[in-house]
This record gives sequence, C-alpha cells and structure tokens, in this order.
Amino acid sequence: MKLSIRDLDLKGRTVFIRVDFNVPMAAGEITSDKRIRASLPTIRYALEQGAGVILASHLGRPKGKPNPEMSLKPAAVRLSDILMRPVKMASDCIGPEVEAMKPKPGEILLLENLRFHTEEEKNDPEFSRKLAALADVYVNDAFGSAHRAHASTVGMIRCMGQAAAGLLMDKELEYLSKVTQNPPRPSVAILGGAKVSDKIEVIRNLMKFVDRLLIGGAMAYTFLKAKGEPVGKSLLEEEKLELATSLMEQAGDKLMLPVDHVVASELKEDAACTTVTRIPDGMMGLDIGEQAVARYASVIAAARSVIWNGPMGVFEKPPFDKGTVAIARAVAQPGILSVVGGGDSEKAVKSAGVADKISHISTGGGASLEFLSGIELPGVAALTEKA
Repeated sequence: MKLSIRDLDLKGRTVFIRVDFNVPMAAGEITSDKRIRASLPTIRYALEQGAGVILASHLGRPKGKPNPEMSLKPAAVRLSDILMRPVKMASDCIGPEVEAMKPKPGEILLLENLRFHTEEEKNDPEFSRKLAALADVYVNDAFGSAHRAHASTVGMIRCMGQAAAGLLMDKELEYLSKVTQNPPRPSVAILGGAKVSDKIEVIRNLMKFVDRLLIGGAMAYTFLKAKGEPVGKSLLEEEKLELATSLMEQAGDKLMLPVDHVVASELKEDAACTTVTRIPDGMMGLDIGEQAVARYASVIAAARSVIWNGPMGVFEKPPFDKGTVAIARAVAQPGILSVVGGGDSEKAVKSAGVADKISHISTGGGASLEFLSGIELPGVAALTEKA
C-alpha cells in the first residue's frame, strides 16, 4: 500500500502537489472545471494541515515551448474563485523567480504549464531536480497522468524524501483495486468502444478474474465477423479477426456478444434505423438492440461488482445512444460495486441521470485502461510504500 497525504506531517512544510488541471478550453475560457474541483479535497487538506502548497500540471500538447493558449493562468483564476482565496501564478515552473515565490503556510502557488519544457515528458534528471528543489514533500493527485513516466510524476520523486498519494489518487486506487483484486462476485466487465486493438490487454487481463465479459460498441463486429456472422458495412478490424477468435477461445462462456443490433445505411443523427439479429449487406451496426440490452441487464442485475469502459454504440448520435443509456441504468442499481472509466461511459451515466448512483467514476481514461490491463502505473509505482 502506498503512503497517503494523510500519513504526512505537513505543518510548516512546502508540499508539491501534482494535479490534473488539463481542462478543456475554448477561446481562452475553461469549458469544464471538473478536474480542478476533483483536486479540491487534497488542496484543502494540505492547507488545513498548515502547509504551503505548490500545484503543478500540464495542459494540452504545447510541444516543449511556451504557448499562451495553453497557459494555466485561467486555472489559477478559477481555483481562486472556487476556494475564495488568492492563488499566485508563476510565470514558469522552474528557476530563480519561481523559487522566490515559495508559498508560506496557507498560501497556494500554481506553476506554469510543465510541458512548456521538453524535459518534462523526457523525464530529464536535471529538470526533475529543479522541480524537487521547490518543496519538502511530494504528493501525486493526478491519476490521469499516472501512466506517464515524466519528470513531475516519476523523476522528481527520486530527489525527495517522501512521496504520497493525494486523496483523489487514493480513491482511484482503492476502487480500481476493489474490482480487480478479489472482486465481489459475480464480477462483470462491460467493454465497448471502436477497436479490439485498443482493449486487447484489458480483455486478456479481465478474463482472468471476472465471471462475465460483455462486449458492445464497434469492437463487437470484429468478434462477430470472426464467428462467421454477417456484419454488413459495420466498422471492422479485418487484421484482428484471428486475435478475436483466439480471445473468444480463451474466454469461453465468459464472453458475451450482442444478439441483435440497431442498424442504418449511414451514420448520421436521426438516420432511419431498424433492429435486426443478422446485419444485412449495405447496413452498419450502430448500437446494441433491445434483446442484447435485456440479456446484458440480466447479467448485470445478478452481479455484485461491475467494471465498465466504453459505450455500446455511437453514443454521441441519437438514436444510437439508447443501448449505452440502458446499460448505464442497469449498472446503477443498488447493491452493485460499480466502477466506470472512459469519457463516453461517464457521459452515459450522466445523461441517464444516474452518476450519483455509481460507486466510482474514474478521472483517468488512459490510466484506468492501463490499470485494468494489469500494467503497473509508473506514477503509482514511484510513490513511497507504507511502512
């Protein structure tokens, strides 16, 4: 088990907190501050414990040089508004000017975008040393970046005495571990999305411990084609048919595929569609059908734990969102330990009005996928083990 921020003595010390302020922006304005709000419990805890707080994050892909459009200044303003206290903004993330801005206990300093330096993504030792020199202790609360071995997630930890998980990171690791390490049974995994290739390792790892693996989304058509079923002009990975056959052989009865499909001749909003059990030529599968929803919902209803990653259809274009929304409602039943990861799955539980009934919605799409694949996340591995 990793050290938590709750295990640290923070009074009078400067704490470096790696947060995930990689927020969506449009015309210089933050369009969703969800990630900033997700970091609030850790920031407030550090302040309450009498620490001076340094926050660090990346934003976008500035390719190693300053880009005003990817400045974290709007995040400093938003955080200040939420906390109703000043948040100082540094013009850089390293250097004498930044060092001179060291926050006193109760103060907050937000560093400028870490990725304005190429050394961040290269995990450069000297850059890591300069970041580490800013603080006494390190906390990682950016689960969404924990699968990256960068200077701010791995490199600087080697230069510091203690490195702990923040409260958000704690929560992510707690819930993802609950559903992957001896999960409450029956245990069900639901996987959707476009490509089998994106989820190969997830499927291989999950089939080791779940009781049922429900497949939806376009990736289902690669499996169905491998079984010899017609898929019309549905999205398909021809080069993965052999792999799909192998995965089905390994999974046996655990793996379930849709038995009916909502099809249309083209993908457009409000396109004329019908439900079929065999997809005709010239038509494409765009959602799971009512029979598939009923079968999947029945399996979910009997489950005690559920992992869900990826939509069941082209969720962003009605009427092809119905299968995904129905599955969201099935997962949100009381008595199920439910962990949802991935942007579309999160949108689904929100649009179905059941987000508050999900045990945990992961903040890290790529990181949660790697965790579910059984891959050790560098940003987690680097944290200090509890004694």
